[in-house]
Amino acid sequence: MPYITLNNAHIYYEDSAPNESRFEPQYRKPVMLFAHGLLWGTPLFDKQVAYFQSKYRCIAFDLRGQGQSEVTKDGYDMDSLADDAIALLEALDIDKCHFIGLSMGGFVGQRVAIRRPDLLKSLILLETSADAEDPKKAVSYNKLMRAISWLGIRRVSKKVMPIMFGKTFLSDRTRREEYQLWLSHLNSNSKKGAIHATRGVIQREEVLSKLGDITTPTLILVGDEDVATPYDKAQRIHFAIQGSKLAVIQRAGHTSTVEEPEQVNHNIEWFLSLLD
Repeated sequence: MPYITLNNAHIYYEDSAPNESRFEPQYRKPVMLFAHGLLWGTPLFDKQVAYFQSKYRCIAFDLRGQGQSEVTKDGYDMDSLADDAIALLEALDIDKCHFIGLSMGGFVGQRVAIRRPDLLKSLILLETSADAEDPKKAVSYNKLMRAISWLGIRRVSKKVMPIMFGKTFLSDRTRREEYQLWLSHLNSNSKKGAIHATRGVIQREEVLSKLGDITTPTLILVGDEDVATPYDKAQRIHFAIQGSKLAVIQRAGHTSTVEEPEQVNHNIEWFLSLLD
């Protein structure tokens, strides 16, 4: 599996068509770049990659400190993570991409769109926010971070699952195997990496006041059961980015790519068809 060193961090990524860069530009597939949410990694988009890879070059990467990427001492603020995403595109010789970011990945995507719109064909944001962290939630997340520091991720992961997934998924007994799979993904996090990444999310600055500068075609998706970044957060982004589209994913929480992949895929496909 490929790794690349970006901004002094060893970053893990998966590329569905790694030889595309050798082709003449007119023969290359358009690129989708996937950026995951807090405490996850590239598997978050497995069902999107499987669906789109026949027509798109799909690249998913692990943010530093998470998944299989290096746990560095610093670089976890959202601007630095945006620098990592930009550096990845440049290192892979990608002129433009469709940027798909979920939650934390959406924080990163918005900053890329503000700073380097030349790199984007479109911006697709799922279950994310343009605001600074809600102070009330920040208190809870700080408690979570301390618990991870003292006890490790395994002791708190079951309490994290209701933040990450909606009630429909969590109560569906036919999906218990999936539940266990994603619980195991949470448990596989590095303790230090999880703490660094969570602190970066808690301490992020707002970008809502800058979204009016975004002219990149934008789609915003939000699960109707999302308790972490509910509908009003998505709506604020929608109102701030002129011409953006907003759609609600039914029966999904904060991880719609896993909970309702068909709805997510069809909404993305519909949106991209508008750009052709």
